[in-house]
Amino acid sequence: MAKGNLLIVDDNKSILSALEILLSPEFQTLTTLSDPNQIPTELRKRDYNLVVLDMNFNAGINTGNEGIYWLGRIKETNPEISVVMITAYGDVELTVKALKAGATDFVLKPWDNAKLMATLKSALQLNLSKMEVSQLKEKEKGLKNEINREQKFIVGSSPQLMHVLNLVRKVAKTDANVLITGENGTGKELIAQEIHRLSNRSNEILVSVDMGAVTETLFESELFGHVKGAFTDARESRPGKFEVADKGSLFLDEIGNLSFHLQAKLLAAIQNRQISRIGSNQTVPVDIRLICATNKNLESMVRDGLFREDLLYRINTIQIEVPPLRDRGNDVLVLADFFLQKYASKYNKPGLKINQLAQEKLLKYSWPGNIRELQHTVEKAVILSENNILKPEDFFMRPVSSVQNHATETTLEEMEKRMINRAIEKNNGNLSAAAEQLGITRQTLYNKMKRFGQ
Repeated sequence: MAKGNLLIVDDNKSILSALEILLSPEFQTLTTLSDPNQIPTELRKRDYNLVVLDMNFNAGINTGNEGIYWLGRIKETNPEISVVMITAYGDVELTVKALKAGATDFVLKPWDNAKLMATLKSALQLNLSKMEVSQLKEKEKGLKNEINREQKFIVGSSPQLMHVLNLVRKVAKTDANVLITGENGTGKELIAQEIHRLSNRSNEILVSVDMGAVTETLFESELFGHVKGAFTDARESRPGKFEVADKGSLFLDEIGNLSFHLQAKLLAAIQNRQISRIGSNQTVPVDIRLICATNKNLESMVRDGLFREDLLYRINTIQIEVPPLRDRGNDVLVLADFFLQKYASKYNKPGLKINQLAQEKLLKYSWPGNIRELQHTVEKAVILSENNILKPEDFFMRPVSSVQNHATETTLEEMEKRMINRAIEKNNGNLSAAAEQLGITRQTLYNKMKRFGQ
């Protein structure tokens, strides 16, 4: 056996010593108690698979009622646990009573070592089977919350997007950890879904967690799960996201929002590929493909002491930067048409078109909210439209700043070039400091300078 946890309860210390010598090599852990009143405390300390329980604890009393009472208490704590009753005073009526109360089997003193071992092995296998079924049911519950999501598509054909998708195809077939970076609303979650879809784990589930929406108090419960009674509101056992994602992919969105002290717990789970539910000492191995995303500059956060350097190295074996919408050219119009068809169908307004002037307006706008802002803008235009042809005045965007006004008179490329020059001048030629001011990596700054011939 050598893989289960065994608790033996008997008031006869000679019996406890004999059983401990016989059974210690066969179990992962073995604990003995001579006082049954310690049973509840012991069951809270460790997850036991099997209990060997004496039927009588007071001299001169042979009814077995004490054993039946403690059998009930054990089953209240953990219905799946296997309990083998042991007594020197056995009869058919007592055996039937014990089995009806939930006992797995019955052993008479003095016992035959081979028969006792066979009985305990069978009881252990029963417990492990029950645990496996229970875990499968809990995982199925978690899966129901993750599947049947709205199908989403990556739309566009710009060179910038094609470069990202080419990188996705190369990375997907490996199990390398991926960090997806980019501004809010650029479609980082869609890239994560595409990595999973093209991976060897595509037949399993992709579990998404918005780290910005997980409170610190619920972090461990959400990611690692908990057992029934672990805290006040834990009315039933629940698997965490790591367990639900086993054999599949785990997507941690907005990982830059995770507080520093919780980063250590996440790092331990990623490194060890195992977790422990809250309230349980039992470790659960997990096999996941990790994908993370952030709109923050994690390298800058590392320098400022806000993000663990070892965690950053662990999550970004491959880094994929998703371009902002303003850098994707005519993808703006392709996406606008995609959302137009979607919402025209949803709101029963067939035949909607965007006229030339409105298209020009959409192309000139810088879309600080990226694809998400474009989506909401088109949806609003569809809802409020009174004609089949959408005009510039049908699209309501944010007020254009003075910088954006100037950009419409020149080009976005010229504006970006001026911003780079200003940043380099302000930082006296220090490219690392200029890149940090601009919110981009040093390598990205080099690439842009090369493109502009600087």
